[in-house]
Amino acid sequence: MTMIEPTTVTAEEREAILDAVREYAEIELAPHAAERDEKHIFPRESLHRGGELGLGGIYVGEQFGGTALSRTDTVAIFEELAKGDPAVAAYISIHNMVAWMIDTYGDDDQRAQWLPALTAMQQFGGYCLTEPGVGSDAANLATSATRDGDDYLLTGVKQFISGAGEAAVYVVMARTGEAGSGAKGISAFLVPGDAENLSFGAPEKKMGWHAQPTRQVIFDGVRVPASAMLGDEGRGFTIAMSALNGGRLNIAACSLGGAQWAIEKAVQYVHERVAFGEPLAEKQSILFAIADMRTELQAARLMVRDGAQAVDEKAPDATMRCAMAKRFATDAGFEVANHALQLHGGYGYLQDYGLERVVRDLRVHQILEGTNEIMRLIVGREMLRPSGSASLQRSGGNQMRSAS
Repeated sequence: MTMIEPTTVTAEEREAILDAVREYAEIELAPHAAERDEKHIFPRESLHRGGELGLGGIYVGEQFGGTALSRTDTVAIFEELAKGDPAVAAYISIHNMVAWMIDTYGDDDQRAQWLPALTAMQQFGGYCLTEPGVGSDAANLATSATRDGDDYLLTGVKQFISGAGEAAVYVVMARTGEAGSGAKGISAFLVPGDAENLSFGAPEKKMGWHAQPTRQVIFDGVRVPASAMLGDEGRGFTIAMSALNGGRLNIAACSLGGAQWAIEKAVQYVHERVAFGEPLAEKQSILFAIADMRTELQAARLMVRDGAQAVDEKAPDATMRCAMAKRFATDAGFEVANHALQLHGGYGYLQDYGLERVVRDLRVHQILEGTNEIMRLIVGREMLRPSGSASLQRSGGNQMRSAS
């Protein structure tokens, strides 16, 4: 396991990075978001250009072209990307999670083989954990990896895989232990996208996220060398779970970005729209609605920053704080976008205004990276531990010190 220490950037460097990301989102993502959604276009060329900007390896060390930024810095990056297109921003998050897993748990040969093209986003990554009928109970996955001499044979089906059919490499969680061995029997493998006996289901017909393909990934005796195992045998579930804190923060940040775009559209609209002889912006009910939307969004943003800080500091309660941030921010982001649509009246329901697309895209954030019900389980269980109340007190004290 390779621990990459985050790069420390100055306030000026951070702002320069965000300016570049903002420009990329405004030029490459936002102008084409509606067309990508309508025609289900995966923006390969725009992603390649994002790789030139450094967006393909934001957690990867400099040795392989990454920037190794902190989680505090990167949640701000994903918020800016999502203002341009939440669906594409979410895929960039998944791609970066794959690159981080290879950089963190891969050996020198694996890192040299895959990371240069991934960090440049000349190639794409996919993450295969979820299976049909398993969902949140990932420790009971059924995809098997059977030893055959110097190789493993992978057999099984993965469900809801973003980038399926587009990725050059998939991080695949498969069972190397006996059936019923639970989390301890799971190992991780790097499977090339062109591997023999690897195939894909039909594109899923989804409510949102039309700009990224989602399909089943089917393993019918896919042969990979033992050297394709990522990390140690039986450590796959640990590897999968270690990536979730960052993934949850990124999806939360994507919700913030989409909702921020929506509230800005709503503010502009209520200034322009006249009803019953006065602008909507003059009506107290509208003012209250905008105020509540802004307040919820800012509260969510602070929670996401807190979760990012917890990961950067390797805080013992980081998983709980990330779960709280993910639950709150994805709920708030969807509600804010939905209220923005409501403020537009019938126009909000039209594709031309973009609100309905963002509402559809943000809805799935409440499901993936662990459903928000699972986030509640994580927080509730942690709070009921003997150390739970002490964690709450420490968190409050940290907030007081940060404010002083």
